[in-house]
Amino acid sequence: MAKAWGGRFQEATDARVEKFTESISFDARLADCDITGSQAHARMLAKVGLITDAERDQIVSELEVIRGEIARGEMPFRTELEDIHMHIESRLTQRLGDVGRKLHTGRSRNDQVSTDIKLYVRGAIEHVDELLLELQRAFVDRAVRDVEIVLPGYTHLQRAMPVLASHYWLAYAEKFDRDRQRLADCLKRVNISPLGAAALAGTSLPIDRHETAKLLGFADVARNSIDVSSDRDYLAEFVFALSLVSAHLSTWAEEWIIWFTTEFGFLKLPDKFTTGSSIMPQKRNPDVLELIRGKSARVMADVSQILILLKGLPMAYNRDLQEDKLAMFDAYDTVVACLELAPAVVIGAELRVDRINEKLDDGFLDATALMEYLIKRGVPMRTGHETVGKLVALADSRNCRLSDLPLPDLKEVCAVIEADVSSVLGTRNAVAVLQSYGSGGQAPVAEQIAYWQQKVSLAE
Repeated sequence: MAKAWGGRFQEATDARVEKFTESISFDARLADCDITGSQAHARMLAKVGLITDAERDQIVSELEVIRGEIARGEMPFRTELEDIHMHIESRLTQRLGDVGRKLHTGRSRNDQVSTDIKLYVRGAIEHVDELLLELQRAFVDRAVRDVEIVLPGYTHLQRAMPVLASHYWLAYAEKFDRDRQRLADCLKRVNISPLGAAALAGTSLPIDRHETAKLLGFADVARNSIDVSSDRDYLAEFVFALSLVSAHLSTWAEEWIIWFTTEFGFLKLPDKFTTGSSIMPQKRNPDVLELIRGKSARVMADVSQILILLKGLPMAYNRDLQEDKLAMFDAYDTVVACLELAPAVVIGAELRVDRINEKLDDGFLDATALMEYLIKRGVPMRTGHETVGKLVALADSRNCRLSDLPLPDLKEVCAVIEADVSSVLGTRNAVAVLQSYGSGGQAPVAEQIAYWQQKVSLAE
């Protein structure tokens, strides 16, 4: 088949240029979207009288045959046909002749490609959202299972205050919920039809862009044809949303890698999600978690790749935009691969409660509870902070816990302390008195568990 743009040229394209400019090696995965978009375009062309109903039926039917051939791997890909769009059009024209040549009426490859990408990203957002929901459900299930387990909470990777383990798990449910919200918001920009904007200025033919938008399930039609031809904001936004998903996955992986160490010993991972050493027979390495953490770097780099690609382009279309799909495909594939594994790791891991409890009272996790005990008795917050700091130093010098200090010694530092101070001393007591909304105490966590159980069960 001759080049779609070859009429102007007097000599054949250099073979090296064909190899350099091809994109079929990576855009073949847009085939299904391209066929769906072309079928809608053909239906619209018939509706406005640019092709006959019989021609429409031939085109739509033959495109469906081609869809099956591609799905079964029966279509050979050739660099001289450049991309998936020309492969499909070439096969259609081979079979239908001039009827096939009518399909491209009223559109350019510019708006055709953008339509295909938007259809693909729309499906990708739906897929990632489903995977994030499964991960949220895994953390909510853990929150129900581990509701009686107390963990040290950390700031600066130093022991700070105690919380229920369930509070940790629901923190991740919150992070991934923001990811889902970002993707849903991104979808608003994705779900605008570019089809019919043509190369950059639209067309003199009486096409109906609203009809193709309706057929393809788009919420609206893009209003400016120049903008459509150059717009890849939605891709940058989608890849950025994926980068935050990967950041949250990496945070979780990093934390569990630390908890899996002998030094922490908080966590036991299933054998099927760990690997061994080629030389040290005792090793169990958290390679899955390490690779999730490592792969986040690729996704974050994809954000830079697409932004740098876009930053210097004049309007409207430039061939540079052929490279836009590489960053998106890589980010999407990487995040999906991580999300497909993550729920099973979350469900399969076990907290080593005995090891956690052995050191649960280390680190003066009840110090803040003691300070707030003083505040309730009229001691100014800053004074209470200083007072408890002195008591911590006293206990530390004696190599004991705050709860081990005799009452007279406590009263010597602060006269308002009474025997009922025992109700806030000790890690478990310090958790029990947490009561603010969204805190790590028993009642607030129970409230949030109920909220999340309903939320993830309704999100079918």
